[in-house]
Amino acid sequence: MTRIDAPWLKDDAAQQVCAVLTDAGLQAWFVGGCVRNTLLGEPVADLDLTTDAHPDDVIRLAKAAGLRVIPTGYDHGTVTILAQNQPFEVTTFRRDVATDGRRATVSFADNIEEDARRRDFTMNALYVAPDGTVADPLGGLSDLRARRVRFIEDADRRIREDYLRILRFFRFYAWYGDPDEGPDIDGLAACAGNIEGLQTLSTERITAEVLKLLAAPDPAPAVASMAATGALAQVLPGAAVAALPVLVHVEDQAGLAPDPIRRLAVLGGDPQSALRLSRQQATALEQIKSDLPAGGLGYRFGVHRAMDALAVRAASVGQEIDPNMAEKARFGAKQTFPLSAADLMPKLTGPALGRALKQAEARWIASDFTLGKDDLID
Repeated sequence: MTRIDAPWLKDDAAQQVCAVLTDAGLQAWFVGGCVRNTLLGEPVADLDLTTDAHPDDVIRLAKAAGLRVIPTGYDHGTVTILAQNQPFEVTTFRRDVATDGRRATVSFADNIEEDARRRDFTMNALYVAPDGTVADPLGGLSDLRARRVRFIEDADRRIREDYLRILRFFRFYAWYGDPDEGPDIDGLAACAGNIEGLQTLSTERITAEVLKLLAAPDPAPAVASMAATGALAQVLPGAAVAALPVLVHVEDQAGLAPDPIRRLAVLGGDPQSALRLSRQQATALEQIKSDLPAGGLGYRFGVHRAMDALAVRAASVGQEIDPNMAEKARFGAKQTFPLSAADLMPKLTGPALGRALKQAEARWIASDFTLGKDDLID
């Protein structure tokens, strides 16, 4: 019997939420990422539970225990219990009644076996009781230990229930799979056979999955597999994967943390049209793709973004970042433009003043910041 012994499991708030259910003779199981990541030795973010109790019963019992309850997904059997200011998402056992490739109609189930069969991958169908006992209704533990991302039962059927699972397959492979073994063959074939289903998904859902994938420590093997199935061309037309593994190496050599926008920039294509980026993400992408010289990058965007741009440039030609370019970027970030509008007035005003300042600044950057005020005025 497998057991886990994790700090989050012993936490007073977690045990309090479990007791709300178990003291009433009901089941309480932690499920999903907290179980998977604990068994892999990875950080745990959210604590999700599943139970045989229906939402009304969960709400009633939690309120009787003096806890606040938010019906975050009541129609789908989910409520959030707040205990000691920590959120715990509690969902009733469910089974799919009907699916259309984007969403499912569910009904409540009676046991974890039924609940497990509606999930995507075997490594996500692992459950932990409040005492740390692991329940493995579908054999996911062996897959997890082998770092094998495998669809539950029939891969083709799982994908047709929700086509987003194609992207989740590659995302989970990037984060948890064994790159030496490669992705699961059956899963890969099912993804390749259903890629047209990606067209039915919202751009927001696709964007979220792509960015999560690219945030992995080394997403290159997963993205290469995406390209081989045709999935990458579906979500990011025109993208090319050759420079991505080089960029991962460049990042490692330069001490740069993984950044999905930096990786998106090196893939090419037209991410701003294909994906739904936030304004901040779109701005970062434009800055990384800027053709300014190294010093200008540092001056305009700061050292952090300048290094992103230099990393992408270097990876695109199969090289590491030139130390001289990095130093120029750092130098540029410290510079202050020596000219002000007052220096050109009253001779110039209005739009002409703005154009003159812009031209002078461009000359100053091109000179590696050597031109002084008098040079720029002349």
